[in-house]
Amino acid sequence: MNSPRDRSGTTGDTRRPEGPPPGLDALLAPAAELYLDLHRHPELSGAESRTAARFADWLEADGFRVLRGVGGHGVAAELRSGDGPTVLLRAELDALPVAEDTGAPYTSTVTAPGADGRPVPVMHACGHDAHLACAAAAARWLAARRGDWRGTLVVVGQPAEETLSGARAMLEDGLYDRVTAPDVVLAQHTAPFPAGMVAHADGPVLAGSLALEVLFEGDGGHAATPHLTADPLLAAAGTVVRLPTVTARETDPAERLVVTASSLGTGDAGHPGNAIAARACLSVTVRAFSDAALDRAAAAVARVARAEAAAAALPPRVRVTEVSRSGVTASHPDVTAMVRAAHRSAFGAARVTGWPATTATEDFPLLTGAGAALHGRPGIRGAYWMLGTVGPAQWAAAQGADAAGKFRALPGNHSPRYLPSVRLTLETGTAALVTAALSQLGPSVG
Repeated sequence: MNSPRDRSGTTGDTRRPEGPPPGLDALLAPAAELYLDLHRHPELSGAESRTAARFADWLEADGFRVLRGVGGHGVAAELRSGDGPTVLLRAELDALPVAEDTGAPYTSTVTAPGADGRPVPVMHACGHDAHLACAAAAARWLAARRGDWRGTLVVVGQPAEETLSGARAMLEDGLYDRVTAPDVVLAQHTAPFPAGMVAHADGPVLAGSLALEVLFEGDGGHAATPHLTADPLLAAAGTVVRLPTVTARETDPAERLVVTASSLGTGDAGHPGNAIAARACLSVTVRAFSDAALDRAAAAVARVARAEAAAAALPPRVRVTEVSRSGVTASHPDVTAMVRAAHRSAFGAARVTGWPATTATEDFPLLTGAGAALHGRPGIRGAYWMLGTVGPAQWAAAQGADAAGKFRALPGNHSPRYLPSVRLTLETGTAALVTAALSQLGPSVG
């Protein structure tokens, strides 16, 4: 596959002036209106019909060819401006089952059916509403200035990122056959560091992950006679206690690995207290920075669970299921270098910082590299950076003697108190996407 230099004759960024692109100020008000609307009306993974419609309508109004319903509620829009590279900007549609506690006048009060059908609160606690607003504003700026670049711009609103299923669903629904397959995929993610800044990693940005379901099943019975039962809950509880040894005693300290028992239940909210349940379901999350480490950890979880079950006089049955998996998010070094340079030119070096790899995870890698190759599109490169969201007043008020201390004290992604600074986040995020796209698209001719 050709790089942007190969296809356009130049990287394109050498002809573009320093400083943020002109005309972005006019987009702040409509982008903020979109953001506030999305924040007030969040939708859970797989149920993003209203969000997708708003995003698709915006792109269609700006002249994009828009596909709706790709891999669920996914949106894919395409705009061509002559010959040149194809660049994809990706944002996410879904929100989380979290009860908002920010006190903002635009706080979400939405409830919706959760995974088990029971109502849950819904909140954009991970910044996807800001991602969409920035992508929409960047798309509008680039659509209005097609004379400033050459190539094809693709904008994707991806469903179900929080369940790590949306990117795969879009690809399996023929995303890269229904729009021009990209040379480069670009994305950003909000994080609790000062708004107005962006951060790039040298190497991995986010960890790969595994979500495992460990099911223990046996013959329940009376709580007064536990010796006559195969107690699934006891084996599951023993597994929870033993899991920390996978990282503490089985993993090289130089290898970052997280193994977390995230929930344990019988699956029966009305289970009586005088009966031993016949099943216990344990959810386990694994985070690591290589597929080999994920595989070793998954094997260790299964071994520990089966050993705990086998230790009982009446062993319960054990079944381990891989619920989801995501790869390591790592930007292509050449693309990252070009995007970082574009951001430094736009914002100044002081507003562009480094990013230490974190154990959060994403399904973004499916859209690039080996993930895309599984769907017949090898060689797609990507860049992924972090976008600061904390306003000056909130940053100053945060406890902590230094930046690292403040970062730990501030509400992070998935917190019910996570709330980006609207103006600074949207201004910076829109400019970051525009300048990143221009660094990869071909330059104007003449």
